[in-house]
Amino acid sequence: MISLRNIAVQYGNSAPIFSDITADIPAGSFHFLTGNSGAGKTTLLKLIFLALRPTRGSLSVFGTDVSALPRADRPAIRRKIGVIFQDFRLIDHLSVYENVTLPLRVAGQREPDYHANATELLNWVGLGDHLAALPHTLSGGEQQRAAIARAVISRPHLIVADEPTGNVDPDMGLRLMHLLDELNKTGTTVLVATHDQHIWENLGHPRLHLANGRMGLIQGANRGLDR
Repeated sequence: MISLRNIAVQYGNSAPIFSDITADIPAGSFHFLTGNSGAGKTTLLKLIFLALRPTRGSLSVFGTDVSALPRADRPAIRRKIGVIFQDFRLIDHLSVYENVTLPLRVAGQREPDYHANATELLNWVGLGDHLAALPHTLSGGEQQRAAIARAVISRPHLIVADEPTGNVDPDMGLRLMHLLDELNKTGTTVLVATHDQHIWENLGHPRLHLANGRMGLIQGANRGLDR
C-alpha cells in the first residue's frame, strides 16, 4: 500500500527533517504516527497524500511511485485518499452537509443516491441538527467532526488523519476513533498522527514513532478500544 525508501525532506539550507526514513504500511493496516512536536508527523502525512515531494528517496502509494509523478496524474491517486486536516479546511460558503458530501459530488454521484447515508453519518458524529449550518457558526470540535465525516464519507482506500481528536472532548474522541477503527475493519488503511497516549494505548495498533529524524516501529497490544 505505502512504501517509503530512504526518504529525506529538507527545506532550503535548513537541516533535514527526515533522514533515510524507510517503512512499509500494508494495505488494510491501522498505524498510529507518534513523536514530539516538530518531529515531522505532519510533514510525513503531506508526503503520503501528495501535498509534498520528498527531497530524496522514493515513495510508493497504491503501487505507484509518486516521488516524481506528473502533476496531471496526481488527482487520480488523491481521490483514493481521505484526509483529516488539523486545521479542518472546510469551505466557508458551503453548509455542513455540502462540505461533507463534496467528495461525492466531485466524483459525480447524484444527491438522491447518497443523501440517506450522508445524513446517517452526520447524525452519528453529532451534527444531525447542523446540516444547514455554515462552518463559522460551529465550535472547533464541531468543525473537526465535520472534517472527519467529509474524509470518510466516500470510503477511501486510505485515510490519513492529523490529530483528529485534538479539538473534541474525550468521549467524542473515542467515538471518532471507533469510526476509523470500524472503517479499518472493512479494509480501509488508516494512519493517524496523534499526541493522545490514551488513544493509542487503548486501541493497541502499532505505532510508527518519529524521533531525531528517524522512524521506528512500536508494536501495539491490540487490545481494542475501551467502550
